[in-house]
Amino acid sequence: MRHHIADPVVHREHWREPEDDQLRLECGVCGVWGADEDEGSAIVALGLHALQHRGQEACGIASIKDERFYTERHQGLVGEAFGGGDLTKRMPGRAAVGHTRYSTAGGSFLRNIQPMFADLDQGGIALAHNGNLTNFKFLHSQLVSEGAIFQSTSDSEVILHLIARSRKAKIVDRFIDALARIEGGYALVAQTRYKMIGARDPLGIRPLVLGQIGEAWVLASETCALDMMGATFVRDVEHGEVVVIDKNGLRSMKPFPARAARPCLFEYVYFSRPDSVVNGRSVYEVRKEMGRGLARELGVEADIVVPVPDSGVPAALGYAQESGIPYEMGIIRSHYLGRTFIQPSQGARQKGVRMKHSPNKAALEGKRVVLIDDSIVRGTTSVKLVRAVRAAGAKEVHLRSASPQILFPDFYGIDMPERAQLLAANKTLEEMREMLEVDSLGFLSIDGLYRAMGETGRNNAHPQFTDHYFTGDYPTRLLDREIEEGGREFGAKQLSLLVSA
Repeated sequence: MRHHIADPVVHREHWREPEDDQLRLECGVCGVWGADEDEGSAIVALGLHALQHRGQEACGIASIKDERFYTERHQGLVGEAFGGGDLTKRMPGRAAVGHTRYSTAGGSFLRNIQPMFADLDQGGIALAHNGNLTNFKFLHSQLVSEGAIFQSTSDSEVILHLIARSRKAKIVDRFIDALARIEGGYALVAQTRYKMIGARDPLGIRPLVLGQIGEAWVLASETCALDMMGATFVRDVEHGEVVVIDKNGLRSMKPFPARAARPCLFEYVYFSRPDSVVNGRSVYEVRKEMGRGLARELGVEADIVVPVPDSGVPAALGYAQESGIPYEMGIIRSHYLGRTFIQPSQGARQKGVRMKHSPNKAALEGKRVVLIDDSIVRGTTSVKLVRAVRAAGAKEVHLRSASPQILFPDFYGIDMPERAQLLAANKTLEEMREMLEVDSLGFLSIDGLYRAMGETGRNNAHPQFTDHYFTGDYPTRLLDREIEEGGREFGAKQLSLLVSA
């Protein structure tokens, strides 16, 4: 079924830099079951280090030993929170689940940091969730009207309430009951006293992989986390699959009717680390192939190919290899600059943004430059980079995007601006070229992106991937959105009045 919305608006609850042009994914999750004595939290901390690119605002770990749960949740980076040598003493146990967060639903308050924990009549459960529920407000309103008390504004807490309210006897059946009521894109990892449970949404929009460390089982958002934890990749958790791991080993369940998988294309365009393998495809090779496709579709005479670091590097390599134009590091990115959102003033934040990318005058001066980026969102960062490249002496600047034009926002876990703020949704190609101050501008075609994924092109009747940000073809219904557009109101008009210090 195809779901189109004409002019969607996204309501964000967390503060965001007005000129911030970075796309962000909600979070990364990982868990381990059966680790060597008391090593569970240390293994999960390593996995979260590898998944740091999926969220830098907050992180948390919950471990379990002798039926007792130990939880820590912190704002900031994983290394700052869980880098101490006493971690396994603070959080002992052979099983643990972890989460690193960039909020797209519920804001960045401490009460929204995961894993979320609840005590049920069958014992405790800790839950880590990657993605967004598209019927969150509907379910939240329904649960509140039935007497549920929420401690956070995160859609993840809805899942815990649904598990708690299920009438099924077994915790796994309760978990599946909850899955039957939620909609959207998600990957879930949960720990109970006796089990680790993993689940992936029916379309496989958000990724989840399964690995092993000796006899221990591991779940994580990406294979790069398995590498960091010293785990061997076993397989992807399939779309719509629930895996249950306990003392008897691993059990796989497919509780819902089979549907064709539609993984998120932006995992390949931007979000996943290039050394990860997502759904059987090397992210690095896909990005290089995007660059090759760009060169074939939108080649231009130039002297050098320059990536926008870091995410544009593989595509620029592919473009250079296909075109025969030399690849040069014309822009140098600082990896040691503090995050701009913690700077004390707007002026300092703007200086921080400029300091992230520095033009390399020796490579750029007098050259015709093909500048390769992974995507163009608002265009604010692009125009600053173009001006910097020209100021360094570039004779011409030809900007190329390794993905198609972003025309629609996302509701499945990507923090994407409202449609009114998406450059390509509001300007023609020529208007964009003029605004970005480039000699030429081009975007990889949607079929070109599908070819980079190993397909012959997009099957418009049955798309192979989730690609609504390019096409407006949403893979699920958007219940919350439909209710709002229909002029109806949710029972709970405001999710929370509490502001955390």
